[in-house]
Amino acid sequence: MDHDTFNMGIRKYLKVVGVTSQREIERAVTDAMEAGKLKGNETLQARVVLTVEGIGLEHEIKGEIALE
Repeated sequence: MDHDTFNMGIRKYLKVVGVTSQREIERAVTDAMEAGKLKGNETLQARVVLTVEGIGLEHEIKGEIALE
């Protein structure tokens, strides 16, 4: 295994995950605000499940996203 290639692959994947996740959260919050489902002062509970097939990895990350 080439550790440099492996490290770069992980970083590239996580960058895509981060950018895509932010975009989707922003869109969902905007839609919920426009639909009157959110007031804009909530703290949202968030959860990500990271799964890597082939090695049996499943890791859950929980957190909060404050809107105000």
